[in-house]
Amino acid sequence: MKKAIAEIIGTFILVFFGTATAVLGNGMEGIGTTGIALAFGLTIIAAAYSIGTISGAHLNPAVSLGMWINKRITTQELIYYVVGQVIGGLLASFALLTILNASGSDTANLGQNGFGDLTAVGALAVEIILTFIFVLVIMTVTSAKKGNANLAGIVIGLTLTMVHLVGIPLTGTSVNPARSLGPAVFAGGDALSQLWVFIVAPLIGGLLAALVAKYVLDTEEA
Repeated sequence: MKKAIAEIIGTFILVFFGTATAVLGNGMEGIGTTGIALAFGLTIIAAAYSIGTISGAHLNPAVSLGMWINKRITTQELIYYVVGQVIGGLLASFALLTILNASGSDTANLGQNGFGDLTAVGALAVEIILTFIFVLVIMTVTSAKKGNANLAGIVIGLTLTMVHLVGIPLTGTSVNPARSLGPAVFAGGDALSQLWVFIVAPLIGGLLAALVAKYVLDTEEA
């Protein structure tokens, strides 16, 4: 239960500060792609060196799925992690919506993901590739066999920043079903109808990354 609570807190930090930076900073026309990317990356670093001591700071069902596939967490832990992440993402978007309502601001933009100029297949491909790279780095740097625990949080945070630099102009960058779910639920419309891509693609990317980490990069203990 402590791990589930830690994941709620950590995912709240990730989704709230990441999306709030994009919304309050006026998006790509304001704070810009680099600013938004850094916001998401820095939240991972903050979470990794705080709640990470309890749960490992997955903050992402795609990451937890990869950890489960490679038997680093149990099925029961996977359920607790994913439920905590979903709750954290929903609470974060609700908090942002509440703040925007209280200030009389427009609530149409909650930092939701979307296809942009891409087709559904294009968005699916982008998110699979970005999630694959992100989760592959996580599986490697946190490996008991080949990883570096002291630097893991920084490496993961910088990697998330890197994938956002590419993904923001394309899909807004999900690589995380919990990050996409909260904004979509409260924004509705296209964000909700397109949500399936931002759930399916990261899970596929996470699964592929876990398998490559295990069988190609040899990250797992025998």
